[in-house]
Amino acid sequence: MKNLYTFLVAVLLTATTFAQTPEKMSYQAVVRDSGDALVTSQAVGMQISILQTTATGTAVYVETQTPTTNVNGLLTLEIGTGAVVSGDFTTIDWSADSYFIKTETDPTGGASYTITGTSQLLSVPYALHAKTAESVTETQTLEDVATLGNLANTQLKNVTDPTDAQDATTKAYVDNLIATLEARITTLETQPATVGDFRDGGVVFWVDPTDNRHGLVCAIQDQGGGIKWYNEAYIATGATGTAIGTGTTNTATIISAQGAVETNYAAGLAKAYTGGGFNDWFLPSKDELNEMYLNNAAVNATATANAGAIFYGYYWSSTEGDSNSAWEQNFGSGNQGTNNKGFATSVRAVRAF
Repeated sequence: MKNLYTFLVAVLLTATTFAQTPEKMSYQAVVRDSGDALVTSQAVGMQISILQTTATGTAVYVETQTPTTNVNGLLTLEIGTGAVVSGDFTTIDWSADSYFIKTETDPTGGASYTITGTSQLLSVPYALHAKTAESVTETQTLEDVATLGNLANTQLKNVTDPTDAQDATTKAYVDNLIATLEARITTLETQPATVGDFRDGGVVFWVDPTDNRHGLVCAIQDQGGGIKWYNEAYIATGATGTAIGTGTTNTATIISAQGAVETNYAAGLAKAYTGGGFNDWFLPSKDELNEMYLNNAAVNATATANAGAIFYGYYWSSTEGDSNSAWEQNFGSGNQGTNNKGFATSVRAVRAF
């Protein structure tokens, strides 16, 4: 997965109509961060452009808005009500040409737009165009309409909310939009991972075999030049997890037991690492550390190609032996064993993706 925010846009763009058609369109989107977590209750900066003729055509209208996502990461806004940059939304002749909507987004709430998407407006704007038929004469009565044809047996076209089989033309159109959306969602899903990939802030050293899309990455270089496991006191922290997936819990347990200053000991130093802009790094468990060793050749090649460094010497795990010792591994021989917590040993932080 690229180190970018992801932005899932709902295909439902509706032009709400009342007795007098408002000059606006509803727009919804779901915002996720680079870790695939929802961006909730947060202001998002957006610039919306209406492009004419093609997806790269002339912008006939541009506005900016700063909507706030809800607790589900969903933002809702009305195009036509934002701060106008150029153009006049009320003068767009929707019947004159093809139109496209371009959205530019800054998930941090500013104007540094890092996400761009463009899609064609199909039948949606015609609810706005229909306002040209708002005026009728007094002589146009219901009886007059009835004489124009057997409307009861006439298929209705361009229905905005098709539900019945009789609405087949518009229903097929909506079904096609859904299929298009599903294809776009597929491209946004986490891509398959391979050991040695440079992604998610580090280098992949373990891939979950159940889906091949999630796993663990390690930092491209050591944190510090060697540090003690303990915080100057021999205590049993309870960080006894050994399996893959227990490193993050071990790290939290160690920090809870040993306290400040966190960067004075191995687990706290790993947790403080912010490589790739992530803040969920941890000290690997005994088995996680061994996976790093088993794949160290691939990791070393990728790390050095990205201004990192190779593994060298001994590395701490987050797995405790007892109150006086913790597990470490020799990356020269691959041997694992316990060592005194007071010895200074290397640290290489990891995180899950």
